[in-house]
Amino acid sequence: MNRYVALEGIDGAGKTSVSTALALLLEEAGHEVMRVREPGGTAAGEGLRRILLDGPPVTPWAEALMFAAARAQLVTDVIRPALDRGAWVLSDRSVYSSLAYQGAGRQLGVDRVRRINQPGLGSTWPDVVLLLTVSPQQGLDRQARPDRIGSQGLAFLEAVAKGFAGLARDEPDRFVVVDAGRPMEQVLAAAWNALEARA
Repeated sequence: MNRYVALEGIDGAGKTSVSTALALLLEEAGHEVMRVREPGGTAAGEGLRRILLDGPPVTPWAEALMFAAARAQLVTDVIRPALDRGAWVLSDRSVYSSLAYQGAGRQLGVDRVRRINQPGLGSTWPDVVLLLTVSPQQGLDRQARPDRIGSQGLAFLEAVAKGFAGLARDEPDRFVVVDAGRPMEQVLAAAWNALEARA
């Protein structure tokens, strides 16, 4: 059963909106749903979120390590217990964001970022990654109030988008690529169909 679902994509792709709608559909179908966001979801994670998204500049490796720390706490405190009791977990971002943003966008190396996250995650990686794709310029245009990372500019988002595309090519059994430049009802239908096919 593929119940740990991550919604991924560059800033402005619509992850939060799609996650909200998918949660309602799953609940209407009789499932328990746990929605989480990264970074966040625990007291430690929310504290790190404030630093990472709204705080002063930090070095790329400090950024990567703080994301990994917040994620490890979330997996231990929230995600694994939810999966163990049979709930669906819908995550607004996941470890794959770190691979794309810090690994590719910050040029730290996807494999190096994967290695610093692995100890905190163990075997708890998303079963399905719904990669919502929009052009980097469209992603920028959609952001009403960019956070520190979302305001890094077009070249950075282009590098992140390429990172996500590479991850999707490398893990086709895990990734479902959804064109998020279409109307929301079409995006949601594609995402829901993908979950039904893998349930």
